[in-house]
Amino acid sequence: MVMLMARLKEFKTIDEQIEILKDKGLSFNDEALAKKILLRENYFFISGYRDAFYKSNKDKAFINGATFEELYALFMFDRNIRNILFKNLLIVENNLKSIFSYQLSRKYGYKEKDYLKISNFTTEISRRRQVIDVINKMKRQIRVNAKQHSATLHYLTNYGYIPMWILVKVLSFGIISELYTILKYEDKRDIADLYGISVEDMSIFLPIMANYRNLCAHEDMLYSHRSQRSIPNNIYHEKLHIEKDNEEYLYGKNDLFSLIIMLKYMLTDDNFRLLIYEFGYEIDLLDGKISSIPIDKILDKIGFPKNWRDIRDL
Repeated sequence: MVMLMARLKEFKTIDEQIEILKDKGLSFNDEALAKKILLRENYFFISGYRDAFYKSNKDKAFINGATFEELYALFMFDRNIRNILFKNLLIVENNLKSIFSYQLSRKYGYKEKDYLKISNFTTEISRRRQVIDVINKMKRQIRVNAKQHSATLHYLTNYGYIPMWILVKVLSFGIISELYTILKYEDKRDIADLYGISVEDMSIFLPIMANYRNLCAHEDMLYSHRSQRSIPNNIYHEKLHIEKDNEEYLYGKNDLFSLIIMLKYMLTDDNFRLLIYEFGYEIDLLDGKISSIPIDKILDKIGFPKNWRDIRDL
């Protein structure tokens, strides 16, 4: 208990926060502005980006020339790319919901008593419990939103049922991801074929993208995030000639570039080109704001190969 109490962080005033950063070697060009930023943005969130400017993870002292303004620039870079990716993940999410509702309604019916039948899903014994669980989650969303969501209320009041194209509006990306795992193989294949990928790849992509969507929605640190699962090797790793170490690709497996690769498959060409343009703009903007470290260090943090922009035209 004594050891636990010793680890607790005490409240620090903004002036004390600045002194802590100064003691570690960080410079300030405008302390008055820094105080306003720290009050508005939270010291804890901004300081989470310090390691990019450390001499080493052991030393935990800032490299010579590192400034608070650079630290804040990286913080804002992460926020901006998070917003860009969130916008595109919402596009993917809405596209998937439309495709799921169309494919399943056409095959199994448009009333919940029809499309939620257990016989519509995989018959694998190992997934029986999961099938029941996902169906129950969907039924719960019907109960919860029946009289709260305008669209569900409209259909329930006027028609006495909620079609799947309305239900998907209140389903999370996570539930959509789970729903894919319990579909019959032929239904999985029909959906994956629309994106030109395998059922196996789609089964891996969806939960990873759902996780990234939640990270973005909750303003968690994104640029250095690593997902628990890696995406399979694919044509883009090969065409970009991404470096390998012990036969494993160094970039585009469980880092932010792996998300870019997934979005290459999941977005339209126009949307993907815009994504790359917006992402490139933010990287170039950050490059102009930091000088104590090379931009290549940030690219390495986010898992981007130096020729990452080439994926746009592949």
